[in-house]
Amino acid sequence: MAINKYDEAVRKLASGYAEDFAEQIAGDERIHDLIMELASEFVEKEIPVVSEDSQTDLAIELLMSVTVRTVS
Repeated sequence: MAINKYDEAVRKLASGYAEDFAEQIAGDERIHDLIMELASEFVEKEIPVVSEDSQTDLAIELLMSVTVRTVS
């Protein structure tokens, strides 16, 4: 399927702002809160840890292991 000129222009414009966007959201506390919430849900569902403190510690480690960046 051929891409039309409008879609191509939008894709190029977004590409030009991708790094600025990634930088802005990486520094936004809300993205950290969201990732922490998702990490906590993941740990609770997927990793059999008994202690709530251990769940929190593991979720924090997962949060610190991801980054927001542009894709090539």
